[in-house]
Amino acid sequence: MDSSNNEVIHDFPFFKVYKDGAIERCTTMEPALPGLDPDTGVQSKDVVVSPETGVKARIFVPKIDGPHQRLPLLIHYHGGGFCLGSALDMPFKRFLTSLVVKANIVAITIDYRLAPEHHLPIAHEDSWAGLEWVASHSYGQGPEPLLNRHADFGRVFLAGESAGANIAHYVAVQVGAKYMCSLNIVGTLMVHPFFGEQKLDEMYAYMCPTSAGFEKDPILNPALDPNLKMMRSDRVLVCVAEKDGLRNRGVYYYETLKKSEWHGKVEFYQTLGEDHCFHMFNPKSKNVGPFLQKLVNFIKSTK
Repeated sequence: MDSSNNEVIHDFPFFKVYKDGAIERCTTMEPALPGLDPDTGVQSKDVVVSPETGVKARIFVPKIDGPHQRLPLLIHYHGGGFCLGSALDMPFKRFLTSLVVKANIVAITIDYRLAPEHHLPIAHEDSWAGLEWVASHSYGQGPEPLLNRHADFGRVFLAGESAGANIAHYVAVQVGAKYMCSLNIVGTLMVHPFFGEQKLDEMYAYMCPTSAGFEKDPILNPALDPNLKMMRSDRVLVCVAEKDGLRNRGVYYYETLKKSEWHGKVEFYQTLGEDHCFHMFNPKSKNVGPFLQKLVNFIKSTK
């Protein structure tokens, strides 16, 4: 083997790129199987939302009180810098199982193909396709019986952490811009969101070679998006962590929404003493409980 092919040509925070095109990720997450959670009674099930791409999603349903009970539906997009993890990994199963029980909701977390093997904005496109698949159930005639029977499409929430929050925002704007009427999005949970900044992000530029940067790309800078005012979400909760390197970007997003022509209500919540996505990486932190309760209260108080 030619040893020159083992030369690292790009060494980014989340992955390395070798001369022969191989990608080495800095970390992996533990996958989690679907099924019945014996401690909570939450049932999870994997489904394919796009046969063409093989993209999957995982549905979480709490104990149901009768065959016709419908609960608010939360649509989640996972974080990981657009290049790490899967919706089917343990941190997201643990988080969504807890949220489903505490808020008494149905949840679905939609996966997407990862960069850099698949250049952005493929994650956003897969996520939108997943949302369309979910919306196909809104009149009770979709391919998945659990959603047909138990999801209330009149009370839909979007959610995501980090890169997943970026996707959740993108999807909310697209719902309004494309005049999708089959989902009534009443709230969006933006947890430690990733957006761009003035300084060039070389890893993002490599993952999204078509991006024109912070000054021109609305995915990085939502203030540039002419469709921002059409974002479909009655309320948005922006959550940041005090020690998070992305904290100021979350603040910027909050301020952007407040100044925009969007007609919804935006709220801000900060967890002191914590770092990025602490609820995923340090689930035993004393701050996880109050943080989850804030999300639950937001969901339950949104009509």
